[in-house]
Amino acid sequence: MKLHKYPEYKDSGVEWLGEIPSHWELTRLGTRFDERRTKVSDKDYAPLSVTKQGILPQLDNAAKTNDGDNRKLVKAGDFVINSRSDRKGSSGIALSDGSVSLINIVMTPLNIIPTFCNYLLKSNGFIEEYYRMGHGIVADLWTTRYDEMKSILVGIPPLPEQTRIAQFLDQKTALIDKAISIKEKQIGLLKERRQIVIHQAVTRGVPEVRASLGVKPSLKLKDSGVEWIGMIPEHWEVKRLKYFSTVQSGITLGKTYTQKNLQTYPYLRVANVQSGYFNLEEIAEIKIPQNEAKKYFVRKGDILVTEGGDLDKLGRGTMWNGEICNCLHQNHIFAIRVNEAIINSEYASVIMESDYARKYFTQTANKTTNLASTNSTKLGNFPVIIPPLKEQSLVLAYIKTVSNRIIDSISLKEQEIEKLKEYKATLINSVVTGKVKNIIL
Repeated sequence: MKLHKYPEYKDSGVEWLGEIPSHWELTRLGTRFDERRTKVSDKDYAPLSVTKQGILPQLDNAAKTNDGDNRKLVKAGDFVINSRSDRKGSSGIALSDGSVSLINIVMTPLNIIPTFCNYLLKSNGFIEEYYRMGHGIVADLWTTRYDEMKSILVGIPPLPEQTRIAQFLDQKTALIDKAISIKEKQIGLLKERRQIVIHQAVTRGVPEVRASLGVKPSLKLKDSGVEWIGMIPEHWEVKRLKYFSTVQSGITLGKTYTQKNLQTYPYLRVANVQSGYFNLEEIAEIKIPQNEAKKYFVRKGDILVTEGGDLDKLGRGTMWNGEICNCLHQNHIFAIRVNEAIINSEYASVIMESDYARKYFTQTANKTTNLASTNSTKLGNFPVIIPPLKEQSLVLAYIKTVSNRIIDSISLKEQEIEKLKEYKATLINSVVTGKVKNIIL
């Protein structure tokens, strides 16, 4: 896509804007917006959520307050922005009337096209300038008030040009978003493919592995005795997890200890345990006696499984490889220790990540309206399909080889998506600040 510069520029004197086209107006934000501060009730005006994706009907998982009568009015066409730095980038033009919490700033555009306004005020350059103008003690409590943001200098093109810029960006960002969507669907298909490979391998085995072991390719099957598993190789077994493992429950938080010289330990929360991997970016800590901590250490080879929450969190887990020393786990995570004479820990971990395990946890879960959970008894009754140990090792090696190829493909797609997102952000920023223009302008 060929982009062009404007014929003449002038220095804005503002770092985030730099030079702007000479015919654009350099003005303060407050000249193009009026703040709307009307207090309303969410009984009269439907609650809205201010998100990075724009202004949406209130999300089910949004934080609710008991102060529904103390909200701000939003009219269709208003620009709404969250004033808190921990919600950076949460803003947009409202498409319908409604109400938002008082932490948000509501502004009515004056002599500025709403769609152009949306691109300008959601550009990376403006977002950073907006938060730079704020105040606070620490970064995640940084706040920007309207009185502070109204003095931000912006470059405003004539109305017809605003319309053309908005139309141009609508077209180009739609193409970028479509390309991103295609790659996200491809990632979804790759993940499905990986799950199919795992499911087939741990329920029916792998023909190449059987051949290497001298087992006939036309393998005889038998009924597993479990309706939703069906037939399995004749020489495989099905055993309940409790017969070849122990299940360790985690530490209950909030207990008070009277002992002196408490020690600090890291501990794993549900958010740290994902399906097939650990997210260890944020690790909580707890102070408890050493003899108490010993009951809850996770050991290398433990398979950690989540107790529940939303359905997608139920029974989620993977194997611990000693990523953190002297690490504990909270009571909403089970640590499973298998008998290695019967099943390889890593092979058992792959089974716990499989679709047939997910189906078991879903079917046997204790369910409420929005939540689901399992318990140690149900976990112990999980039917595990067990091949001979040598076959386990070979099947595991096969799964790793195929999985790694798929994971590499997923990683490549994710990198491509990030590049598209970066290009989209750069394009928007360059066009709304006048650094480039399309030939149609």
